[in-house]
Amino acid sequence: MTQQKERTNQPPYAIIRGGYKYKETLGMRRVTTYCMDMVETKEVLYVLIRADGVGGNIRRINWKDEDLDVFGNFKWPVQMIQDSEAKLYVSDEGEHCVHALVDDGEKGYVAIGQTAEVQESSTKSTKIGEYGSGDGQLDSPSGIAFDLDGNLLVVDTGNNRVQKFTKGGKFIETIISDEGDAALDMPWGISVNYNGDILVSDWRNNRINKYDSKGKYLNSFGDIPKSLDQEHIQLSGPAGLSIDEDGDIYVADRNNDRIVIYDKDGKYVTQFTGDATLSKSGKTYIMSSPRVLRLREMSNREVWRKLRAPASVRTYGKLIYIPDFGCHRLQVYEKESYPLTKDEIFEQPNHPTLYNV
Repeated sequence: MTQQKERTNQPPYAIIRGGYKYKETLGMRRVTTYCMDMVETKEVLYVLIRADGVGGNIRRINWKDEDLDVFGNFKWPVQMIQDSEAKLYVSDEGEHCVHALVDDGEKGYVAIGQTAEVQESSTKSTKIGEYGSGDGQLDSPSGIAFDLDGNLLVVDTGNNRVQKFTKGGKFIETIISDEGDAALDMPWGISVNYNGDILVSDWRNNRINKYDSKGKYLNSFGDIPKSLDQEHIQLSGPAGLSIDEDGDIYVADRNNDRIVIYDKDGKYVTQFTGDATLSKSGKTYIMSSPRVLRLREMSNREVWRKLRAPASVRTYGKLIYIPDFGCHRLQVYEKESYPLTKDEIFEQPNHPTLYNV
């Protein structure tokens, strides 16, 4: 089984960007309903789903787009990550905590906490955080990530800060809680780069804040420049973050129904708005219903391929997974890039004189 890396390798000096190829759509309504986040493993994909109201759990699917099972019991889940020991962590803004889940062999996964006894699990119960504004307390937590020491960073959205815990749930410190121009206003997503720098999406300020590993504010970015004499729409409600092996930064720009990509220095690269095709499970479902077939034929095809309110984005190697929240599916892309050494590329000029080829 492969897990999400807790440490990110140093990216190359520079890269050639070949492009971003749309690969596949996975899931459908009634299976990956209101998908918030996902984790890739060798055997299965875990998809964090949310009820239309209160409730949520984790759905297992695979690359054949088969619905395998569901586990976990959450009130209002937001994000999910996995450590090197295959333990899953799920932030729950309704319960004001982070849940931990463990592999229980043939039974699959069982939630640590209230459901563990019911499922007769022998695992220890762990629940990180409780409601409040004091040390180790949380108010509507959202983004979660591991720092380079393997500690758990939790975006404490309602308290406009980031707190650090051990993976066992022991409070360490409030690592980010700035005032003035750097103050967070409803922070959401979080990611850590190879150098230990912490990136936090600042929802209401429509920007990405960058901090060093100690929580010292460094800078902010997120502006999207003019292109072809047209003004691009700026970030609005940036949510989940991810950093790929090249150091590129992916932002789920939720209110604008897209994913925006920046390079490792925060310079705008490109954006995805969606290219979905019909998933295997979706095809099976609609082919069984003449009424659904007719409704689909009458629908706006341009609209249903687009992203709708994505809350997160995840990168694994060259693959880019986008949990398409409002359309109940995963859109998957594949990045084409080639690493360059310092000796293979011309030095950065003081003024733009190079042309694209």
